[in-house]
Amino acid sequence: MSQRVLVCDDEMQIRRALRVVLKDAGFEVTETANAQEALDAVSVRPPDAAIIDLLLPDGDGIEVCRNIRSWSEMPILVLSAVGEEDQKVRALEAGADDYVPKPFGPRELVARLKAALRRAGDDADEPTVTAGDLIIDLAAHTVGRDGEDVHLTPIEFRLLSTLARNRGRLMTHRALLTEVWGPGWEDDTQTLRTHIANLRRKIEPAGGPRYIRTDPGIGYRFEV
Repeated sequence: MSQRVLVCDDEMQIRRALRVVLKDAGFEVTETANAQEALDAVSVRPPDAAIIDLLLPDGDGIEVCRNIRSWSEMPILVLSAVGEEDQKVRALEAGADDYVPKPFGPRELVARLKAALRRAGDDADEPTVTAGDLIIDLAAHTVGRDGEDVHLTPIEFRLLSTLARNRGRLMTHRALLTEVWGPGWEDDTQTLRTHIANLRRKIEPAGGPRYIRTDPGIGYRFEV
């Protein structure tokens, strides 16, 4: 059975483009044009995932995200015009799993949607995460690369494990700082950048694969 995706955007051209792209990728699509229609649709027949524009004629896409997230763990992607950095961060903190900038690339949008759906179906207690030659044992608190142990500090391991558990998902600076360092550190982005740089030196050898992707001004994501 095809997975069903709710699309919420007030622009008919965007809805049409999303319908074509998603149907070509094997998804069933439910279209809505404003916040109230979206909330009505998800309450009557919850979809497997949702793609929601940030700017809607009758409300805020961020509030739609927050409302859905209050009762559902379905993957939520937000569509955002380029340059709305603060809005993207707010949406992610309201529970969105990822954002896709407008104009969007069809292949990237489908790839991000499928990644979010895979994460939703994963076992949260997965003991290991494997990405290429990198193996992260979440239970044993060990990391290996190319068969060799990678020695991380406790903070570096907590940072890597947080990213790995949310692989593919964009984690904001604030979310990472709060999760790894705790309340009171949420604005210390320089500390986060320093530890990310140290972590990259240890797990990403020169000329090798890159596992941690930077979304400038917003946060980081671990890519498998």
